[in-house]
Amino acid sequence: MRILNIMSGGKAGGAETFFVSLVLALKSAGHESRAVIRSHPERAALIRAGGVEPLELPFRKWLDFTTKAALEREIAAFKPDVVMTWMSRASAICPTGDFLRLARLGGYYPIKNFQNCEHLICNTTELVDHVVKSGWPRARASYLPNFARIETAPTMARATFDTPDDAPLLLALGRLHPAKALDVLIRALAIETRPYLWIGGEGVLKTELEGLARELGVADRVRFLGWRNDKAALFGAADICAFPSRVEPFGNVVLDAWGYGKPLVAAASTGPADLVRDNEDGLLVPIDDAPALAAGIGRVIDEEGLADRLVAAGRKRFDADFTEQACVQRYVALFEELLRERQAGHRRAG
Repeated sequence: MRILNIMSGGKAGGAETFFVSLVLALKSAGHESRAVIRSHPERAALIRAGGVEPLELPFRKWLDFTTKAALEREIAAFKPDVVMTWMSRASAICPTGDFLRLARLGGYYPIKNFQNCEHLICNTTELVDHVVKSGWPRARASYLPNFARIETAPTMARATFDTPDDAPLLLALGRLHPAKALDVLIRALAIETRPYLWIGGEGVLKTELEGLARELGVADRVRFLGWRNDKAALFGAADICAFPSRVEPFGNVVLDAWGYGKPLVAAASTGPADLVRDNEDGLLVPIDDAPALAAGIGRVIDEEGLADRLVAAGRKRFDADFTEQACVQRYVALFEELLRERQAGHRRAG
């Protein structure tokens, strides 16, 4: 199968990370996989390292006279069976043609941007309900969850970030953005005073979050690591994965915690609440509740056997439903089903 994925996102984030993972996973599964992205040297390098040569285009909002024409040329040259667009702009400007035209949604985008698509793939059941309530036909929307790529790497030495070996270590990954509620996690650190915290991510709130840590007297236990591509090394060093998002449609970090074998404490935003079985494979706490988050972290530190129990159940969930192989099989099976329906429709029309 010849599959072209088109991503107009520019900044680092969960959707962009999963885009790279899926493009490379489809190639690894034996399909001819190509990628078109908004110009982004780091993302292009990751895709290239996986054996796929990306096409980088501007995807500007205004006065962009090159992107759509370049997409048309790429599609004409590649002759894909499937074109899957990510983000609103890529979906709105992608041409139609003799191929299956899909869009993958990981957020609450306006449905008007996807009118040229034959089918929508949503990474949560709640997103399927959202697009249907917005007027999209239910028969043309499918739920396919993300997967997480679990890699091996030497454990990051805690001394790298001036962290004691004997202190409980929390790891939080995500954009420094209001939706990620890292302010709540920093406030929790002022209540539960034993852990150190590594935050992997970049974003508009960095200065504000650094100031909050100083204001609360916890700056000596918080490390801002910047955007990271070495999750395996970071998870190896951590004791607990903290995921405090107040808005989170899916939550790849949940899968990372399960796959890397770390107990998870997460706020009950949409994605984590849908994925996590509370007190079985993770602990869920109310959104925007620093005392509850601190209490959950304290339980994992103090309650005998809890961390091991959460890790074992999380790994079982991961192996059953969220491996690369399982998720790619679901994607390919959907592509094949929709291509058969498309061909049958053409025969009836003919």
